[in-house]
Amino acid sequence: MEKRDEVLQIKDLHVEYRSGGVVAKALNGLNLTIKKGEAFGLVGESGAGKTTTAYSIMQLLPPKVGYITQGDILFYGESLLQKNEKELDRLRGKRISMVFANPLTSLNPVFTVGEQISMGLRKHNNLNKKEAASATVKLLEQVGILSYRLNDYPYQFSGGMRQRVGIAAALACSPELLIADEHTTALDVTIQAQILELMKNLQKEYSTSLIMITHNLGIISELCKQVAIMYGGEIVEY
Repeated sequence: MEKRDEVLQIKDLHVEYRSGGVVAKALNGLNLTIKKGEAFGLVGESGAGKTTTAYSIMQLLPPKVGYITQGDILFYGESLLQKNEKELDRLRGKRISMVFANPLTSLNPVFTVGEQISMGLRKHNNLNKKEAASATVKLLEQVGILSYRLNDYPYQFSGGMRQRVGIAAALACSPELLIADEHTTALDVTIQAQILELMKNLQKEYSTSLIMITHNLGIISELCKQVAIMYGGEIVEY
């Protein structure tokens, strides 16, 4: 495999959470490689370290609580751990995006859904207000939300629709790596099926590398050709 095919490499990653003198080891020597255009499943029970892995990649571990103590995370061969906040800010949302588990808390309640998506487009793609609004309408329609809802607020959407907004925001700048963290957990099975079909189509269309984090093997079987099983902060099976 040529180097350029490796979008993400996690090497011997150790992560700890420290609070009140207590240390909890969340990741214990994690190794993982994601190829270009690959849909990769990360499965495990609650507490296995799946979300910690995602937050480590995004460099969003809780400050003064979560610590990477050993190892490295390489994005196209460049260490994410060596980048400063300004450099990470340029990467997040542009080249690496994440769909968070709870769309109610990941969306800002004081901005319309249209504003939240267009902010990323204006920041990363240098679009003016009109261009960003037009691109936002297309993105919302792509995830099955009609354009007239552009100026609605997150509270006016159901859980499934909020998750669609989260997916639209994550895909706005056509990222090279998309992380989906338990993004169908709170949804009923009908909406789950619709979201999975949507992710499948969008992943093919954008040739995005996808990390699908879940505890549901049925969801993985729909989308992913490769799957890793996590237990106790390690990958125990591929």
